[in-house]
Amino acid sequence: MLKRRELAGLVAGTMMAGTATGRAMAQADKPVRVILPMQAGSSVDASVRVITNALAKALGAQVIIDNQPGAGGITGAAQIVRAAPDGQTIGVISSNHVINPAIYANVPFDTLKDITPITMIGTTPLVLLAHPSLGVSDVKGLVAAAKAKPGAINYGSSGNGTILHLAVEMLMADTGIKLQHVPYRGAGQFLQDLIAGQIQLGVFGANVAATHIQTGALKALGVTTAKRTPLLPEVPTIAEQGAAGYDIEGWFAAVGPKDMKPPEVARFNAAFRAALASPEVRDVLIKQGNDVTPTTPEECAKMLAADLAKYAAIVKKAGVKLE
Repeated sequence: MLKRRELAGLVAGTMMAGTATGRAMAQADKPVRVILPMQAGSSVDASVRVITNALAKALGAQVIIDNQPGAGGITGAAQIVRAAPDGQTIGVISSNHVINPAIYANVPFDTLKDITPITMIGTTPLVLLAHPSLGVSDVKGLVAAAKAKPGAINYGSSGNGTILHLAVEMLMADTGIKLQHVPYRGAGQFLQDLIAGQIQLGVFGANVAATHIQTGALKALGVTTAKRTPLLPEVPTIAEQGAAGYDIEGWFAAVGPKDMKPPEVARFNAAFRAALASPEVRDVLIKQGNDVTPTTPEECAKMLAADLAKYAAIVKKAGVKLE
């Protein structure tokens, strides 16, 4: 027969287990909001949407993508930072997140301290693209054309201070050319205008650009990474074409608001790992040109800190500063 004290402990334990189960059930009933600080149609957006169904299955909850573009990713990142750390809202950030502190004078949050790293998701090579009307087929041809008419060639980007902007600024710094920047609020309209010939040049994710290169709508001048990408094996790197040391790579990572509880971080890390391990998801991401690179939260934090320092040095070299 149970003593009164043992019975009270058993009842309390049962109540606590029931409360935890009830909390988990209530949490599963609510959709998980994933904030993307970039426009629908961008390379990161396209990749994250591939993961959504598998992620929802792993979490046991509906997953809703919420695009919040603007200010080089600061607008959306601010929404991630301000969200309650209750496991109902997370975000997927890109390289822009660690570039912004070096470019903008006033970022309204701490790039590292105000988020909770969950996992790196993948890396994406970028490619320098030209509209066929520009009449150049490689970086050397672009440099020659730009030096013949300084400032006459324009290029688009997904916004001031984004990696797509910075990649061209680095090219100008390394080659001594001058191009005219046309910033957009997001990547979707920028790519449409580049295909239409409204702008002449730009850098975009190789995963999304590959189709337009294959159809002849756009010309690939060079890959931004240190090595060629299997997605476009015939396209030389920018470094191969005279800009020694040129190396810029896009990446995307899952993060939560500051002060997310360790069990929630572990839950999302496990869910992303399960989603990325799915052959259907992994195969599509690889075909898009991504390297699938899930990490521990600690490894993710180290990579963010390392790239924060890396891009600060790149921005200083390029001399880019925005208000």
